[in-house]
Parts: sequence; structure tokens; C-alpha cells
Amino acid sequence: MAGHSKWKNIRIRKGKQDAIRGKTFTKLGREIIVAAKMGGGDPSMNPRLRVAIEKAREASVPADNIKRSIARGTGELEGVDYEEIIYEGKGPGGSAIVLECYSENRNRTVAEVRHAFTKAGGALGENGSVMWQFKHVGQIEVVRGSLDEEEFTLQALDAGAEDVVSDDETFTVYTSIGDLHKVNGALEAAGIKTQEVTLTYMATNKTELSSDDAARLLRLLDALEDLDDVQETHVNVDITEEMLQEA
Repeated sequence: MAGHSKWKNIRIRKGKQDAIRGKTFTKLGREIIVAAKMGGGDPSMNPRLRVAIEKAREASVPADNIKRSIARGTGELEGVDYEEIIYEGKGPGGSAIVLECYSENRNRTVAEVRHAFTKAGGALGENGSVMWQFKHVGQIEVVRGSLDEEEFTLQALDAGAEDVVSDDETFTVYTSIGDLHKVNGALEAAGIKTQEVTLTYMATNKTELSSDDAARLLRLLDALEDLDDVQETHVNVDITEEMLQEA
């Protein structure tokens, strides 16, 4: 998933930043609404809402927007009633994709998602068709900087993390959903600055692609991310800088 984050970051650098920022605000608002609807409006009692609020604050979403989204989720304010829908599909080269969508019109959403998959040479699947290749977990990203890999890994595992993976720039810490904030708090208490703290679907069964299939996969992920109802995309392929340069 660190590779996927890298792809998302470069996409933002390449793209229309104002338009992407507006979409980000909309998606984060929907995430707060759904989290509050499912688990209540108190972030201390609702870990999913706590993650959503933190992500919104990091993206500079105004505090009033966050409060209104919570109120809409709990029913204190009227608004669009979003439901969470998880879609699964296969991309080019047998890659597996999980989509998190928030929609007020299920029929429209599934039609748009199916069209995006078909156009890129993939196929929308049934529930369970690829989910066995993923695990729903907490994820914390930390910039490597001058941190020692062995020392950091031991700190994270001692704090309750389940696994730590790394690339040239980032440590990615995986936790159980229930332990996400405990582990993040322990790392911050140790003076380690954490970045993205979120829930994700971690790929447990990776697929390697040819350069042609990798390019097609990136086009599919772009098309899916552009859909208004798609909140997050998760893929079982490690996306490398070389793949990004060739796409």
C-alpha cells in the first residue's frame, strides 16, 4: 500500500490541484457522515469517526464543515443519506481491487464503477471474489528520515503493531483496527512524527504485472478515483516509480 500512496501523491502533483482539493473535501465530509451514522457522533467512542476527523483536519477541512458532517451523520441535521458500499473487481493482469464507495444512489454508482472496469479491461466482481486477498487493518505512515529501521520496527511492535514494512522514503505500520490509535499515540509519545493514520485494506496476496498491464491498471485506478462516489481504492500490486514513469 505504500506504493499505492506514492501513486496517489504523484497524481496530485501532476493534476488539477484545486479540483482535487475540492473533491477531497467532499469525500472527507462523506466519510465523516457515514462514520457518525454507523458508530455515533462521539469520536472518543467511535474509532472510525476519530480517523475520519483527523484526516479532515490534516486536509484543512474547516471545523464547521466537520461539525455539520457529524450532525448529518447522527441525524441532527437533514442532508443526503449516504450508504457505504464495498465493490470488488479484477483489473488488468489478474490484479485485485477493492473499492470503498459512499453513495446516495446505488444503481448509479454500480453502473459507473462497472463502466470504468470494463473500459480498462477489468471486470466488476461479486462480493468475496477478491476480498480474500486483503485484510482490513489500521495503517500509520512515518517518514524514514534519520530513523533506524530496526529500532523503529521494535518500537512499533512493542507499541502493539502487527507489522512494519518500509521503502526508501516511508515506514508503513499495520495494526489491528482496535489498536490503531493506541499504537499511534505510543509512537508520538516517543517523539516520532506520524503522518497518515487511517483504516485500509492491506493486500495479503500480491500480483506482479507486465509493463503493459501495469499501465492499464494505473489508467483504471485513475478512472475509479475520478468517480465522485469512490472514496478509496485498494489494489494488490506494489506500484513502483518505474511503473509511474512508464504510464
